[in-house]
Amino acid sequence: MTALPVTALSATALPVTALPSLTVLGSINVDSVLRVPELPAPGETVLATERRTFLGGKGANQAVAAARLGAAVTMIGAVGADPDGAFSVEQLRLAGVRTELVLQTPAAPTGTAAITVDGAGENAIAVFPGANDLVAVPVSMPDTDVLLCQLEVDPAVVEDAVARSDAFVAINAAPARHLASATLERADLLVVNELEWAALPELARCRRVVVTAGSSGASVFEHGRRMVRVPSVRAEVRNTVGAGDAFTAAATIAFAAGLSAEDALAVAAHVGAAAVADEASQPALEPFASYTARAATIAPTTV
Repeated sequence: MTALPVTALSATALPVTALPSLTVLGSINVDSVLRVPELPAPGETVLATERRTFLGGKGANQAVAAARLGAAVTMIGAVGADPDGAFSVEQLRLAGVRTELVLQTPAAPTGTAAITVDGAGENAIAVFPGANDLVAVPVSMPDTDVLLCQLEVDPAVVEDAVARSDAFVAINAAPARHLASATLERADLLVVNELEWAALPELARCRRVVVTAGSSGASVFEHGRRMVRVPSVRAEVRNTVGAGDAFTAAATIAFAAGLSAEDALAVAAHVGAAAVADEASQPALEPFASYTARAATIAPTTV
């Protein structure tokens, strides 16, 4: 494999004077997080040392992360007409996310996730979709700079939203589910992990895909060819739940704002590091500009 340089953040690319506005279409869950000494094996029972409840779901996680980074964010999603739904909407609003397009329906309960997290920050997750299966594209799409979608909702809904949007389109193809060719061709950015990249070979035809590899960093592929790789940023790992969502939100903002691939990945790497150091699924984050300043410290490397 040809060695590719990985550059530090280029000073000429910054600062980003105004962040793009985002509309996030995706899942909203209530996460029940159990801290355990180690993840249970099949058939094994372990005793948790702590239980906490957080707002979760890839859509909500990415919406909150983008808002905490300083972007104006509107959420499209669905929750039940139940206490979990009221909690979810309240938490989104407290994070600064607009919720007028979040459906509160009596037809299904709010989505939930049962998450166990071990002492090393690794996790196992079981998700009940609930009202997320009822997410629909609104009659009038919001005026927005970016449409960010994930695949914890019906892929047909994502395809419809993308077809009706003239914004910068970013898709976090997680979980790995197939999308129409027209949707993939329309997308300005796709974000996946290594397993999703392997499961969706059609992504090699896309013009820009970010592939994350945990502690090994992240790469940008264009039409199947790796163009850039940036290493991960060292951090004390407390919880990996939601770290990928924070990374995705940051990468989406960075690419939509016009940063180069190297710069966008460097910024997202620092946001991801901040996320794994936080025990919440929706970590506390600083303004986007804080991470652009830190990203200049990423040392060049090769792959």
